[in-house]
Amino acid sequence: MISVITGASAGIGAAAAVELAGRGQQVVLVGRDPAKTARTADRVKAVSGTLPDTFTCDYTSLEDVRRLGAELLSRYARIDVLINNAGVMTTDRTLTRDGHETMIQVNHLAPFLLTGLLLERVTGRVITTSSRAGKTGRLDPADLNRDRRRWSGWLQYGDSKQANALFTVELARRLSGTGVTATCFHPGVIKTEFAARTFMMWMVKNVPGMGQTAEQGARTMVHLATHPDGAAHPGRYFAGSAPAAAPKGMTDPALARSLWDASAAAVAVPVGA
Repeated sequence: MISVITGASAGIGAAAAVELAGRGQQVVLVGRDPAKTARTADRVKAVSGTLPDTFTCDYTSLEDVRRLGAELLSRYARIDVLINNAGVMTTDRTLTRDGHETMIQVNHLAPFLLTGLLLERVTGRVITTSSRAGKTGRLDPADLNRDRRRWSGWLQYGDSKQANALFTVELARRLSGTGVTATCFHPGVIKTEFAARTFMMWMVKNVPGMGQTAEQGARTMVHLATHPDGAAHPGRYFAGSAPAAAPKGMTDPALARSLWDASAAAVAVPVGA
């Protein structure tokens, strides 16, 4: 069982990698920081006895995502589970070198592109880390950068997490009948370095009882990668290792198709059928 995990250098991605390796899976680690990713690899080796393959990728560059896709395709004849977990939250509005707002590219467009590049090799499951923040999203496929709407870091983050759920809905529809399924999930509010500069995450890390550990946050990811639920509920949003209710903005099939088309245009290559 080969599981590719992005965002595996720290946080819930690293925790899930260690847990899955301990269960006998061959994990493939993708991270932005080589040193941090290497430390996760050492943790994996400690539980599995084998040093996992590691890859680096900067999601603010779609060219780098394409390079990663090519490297993974050249290395693996199959990928049983693809876990799109890499993400960012920032209160600063910046554009990537590709001209996209940073959060919408890192959290949605980059994993959208990577999934499209790898889909021919995926044999089992595509799992994407979304968030309950997606419930606040007001995504406009014609304005992914929020150039024409009020922008704030949390508004844009909500849009990007809404995009993760809608991507899952449309991907599941396109994969229907192939034996490959797509799900997404809310990991909880985790005590990590994610969004470390925000007051909200400062409170999560410093106020007793507000946040969970990375290992707790990784449980639903591991559940979807290993449990029959991960194949039995295509297109669904999970929380607490169970299917959860989500608003229309995260489940609307027409909006999901519109987002898919806008995303394919944004990454400048056809993705999927």
